[in-house]
Amino acid sequence: MRAVVVNAVGEQCPIPVVKAARALREMRQPGTLEVHVDNEIAVQNLTRMAAGHNLTACWEKTGEREYVVSMEVAAPVGEAPLEEPELVCVPAGGGLLVAVDTDVMGRGSEDLGRTLMKGFLFAVTQLPRLPETMLFYNGGAKLTVEGSESLEDLKNLESQGVEILTCGTCLNFYGLTERLAVGSATNMYAIVEKLAGAARVIKP
Repeated sequence: MRAVVVNAVGEQCPIPVVKAARALREMRQPGTLEVHVDNEIAVQNLTRMAAGHNLTACWEKTGEREYVVSMEVAAPVGEAPLEEPELVCVPAGGGLLVAVDTDVMGRGSEDLGRTLMKGFLFAVTQLPRLPETMLFYNGGAKLTVEGSESLEDLKNLESQGVEILTCGTCLNFYGLTERLAVGSATNMYAIVEKLAGAARVIKP
């Protein structure tokens, strides 16, 4: 029995399922269909697809944001139509993005605002479901650099898979480009794309 490998890493819903369905139709003999993806939503949709076609399936996490879903194909399906699974492209209660555009929270005392922002970022680390992405731009860029009082909390979030992105133009404007200490620099196109694709956005 041979293995057919489908690389869907970096692909967003519903592309992993589309690629897997195409590969399944093209299988001419029994074997294993392996689909490589980088998010749990794709894993859920692929296992749902396998169950819908009575295929034995299992999955494993092979690295940070790396998953392999394996389906055992006992007999080729040929050109027979495949029933499309009910896809879930964002997790229930998920798809959360935190956008931070200042290093102070609220209006009034800046000293109080900095204290509140530090408390806000710590509170994010305590959420039962962490955000997928955190964006920092304008004054918020000051929070992701060396010397930031929130650096430990942000590194903690990053270690748990939260994507930390800081506006590169903003870092350059404040002369902080060389001091970025967590996550990576990004551009306005990516910022807009992240905001547009988020299921929910929190802005302190």
